[in-house]
Amino acid sequence: MPSALRAEVLAADRLWTEVTIVGETGSTNADAAAAARRGVPAGLVVIAEYQRAGRGRAGRGWSSPPRAGLALSVLLRPAVPASHWGWLPLLAGVALAESTGRLGAVPARLKWPNDLLIDGRKAAGVLAEVAAGAVVVGIGLNVTNQADELPPHTPPATSLALAGADTLDRPELLRGLLDRFAYWYHRWCRAGGDAEQCGLRPAYRQLCATLSQPVRVQLPDGGELTGHAADIDPAGRLVLRDAAGATQRLAAGDVTHLRPG
Repeated sequence: MPSALRAEVLAADRLWTEVTIVGETGSTNADAAAAARRGVPAGLVVIAEYQRAGRGRAGRGWSSPPRAGLALSVLLRPAVPASHWGWLPLLAGVALAESTGRLGAVPARLKWPNDLLIDGRKAAGVLAEVAAGAVVVGIGLNVTNQADELPPHTPPATSLALAGADTLDRPELLRGLLDRFAYWYHRWCRAGGDAEQCGLRPAYRQLCATLSQPVRVQLPDGGELTGHAADIDPAGRLVLRDAAGATQRLAAGDVTHLRPG
């Protein structure tokens, strides 16, 4: 990743205040969280060419060969009520879907809460964590990975290369992603974290492939629910309707899209 990219990112938007590019690290999220504990200001972007111990949702690993994808984390200190911070991983998902869709011309959709799907296959994931009063949002995107370089996953994984994307230029994809992230973050902050008012909730609902689908949701406590994905509520929760018509609102869970019937 060219060092000139630092200056380009910093000049692109006032949100980004520092860009760190490393050849190898354990986890960009861990690095950004450590920076948060040291009191580093908001706007830090940590980019790694290779992660030895990248993490996904539910403690799963996220691996990719060196320079085959994007692995980055951003450090945020949002001046909005913490009750709205749950929208940040969804915001990152919207930024991912919009930037890859525009630059790569691929049919990017989102699986709640924050997996990027291309033709129903997972191409990227988002992991958000709170650290020392800040929020760290990590993003991993498969760019040039070939089929034998992708880990087994449900849904099956893919990459921009395998999907026939128009561009595989990682710096260009990174700039596009950070641009869309900053756009939505500014709007969300100006609205005090109100995702409906700033347009984030409508944008997410439009991109969400989970809505109107029969789904199975594995809960953090080990339980499992099945039902119809009816909506994304104003807090970013999945509204699940069961066969009897009763609804539950889920703040977290691992969703599997089921075949109708």
